[in-house]
Amino acid sequence: METVYDWITVAIFGALVVLFLHRSVQPAEPQDTILHYLPPAIGCAVANYLGNHGQGLISFLIVLAVVVYVALVLKPFGLKFPFR
Repeated sequence: METVYDWITVAIFGALVVLFLHRSVQPAEPQDTILHYLPPAIGCAVANYLGNHGQGLISFLIVLAVVVYVALVLKPFGLKFPFR
């Protein structure tokens, strides 16, 4: 945990873990599977790797894509979007 990329990607990954665990213990049938969490998890790993190897802009864009994916597909906090 030496760079800003480490902190940001680990924080997002930790939030993904908490979201998955929270949804897995709810009494209702889950609307998502563990496979829905794979793209953002891989995105965090790739963004961290690229950020640590001098590709800051690409890393930022991947992190941005991960956040958009989480908002649109996983919908934490019951987010609703008018265009979907």
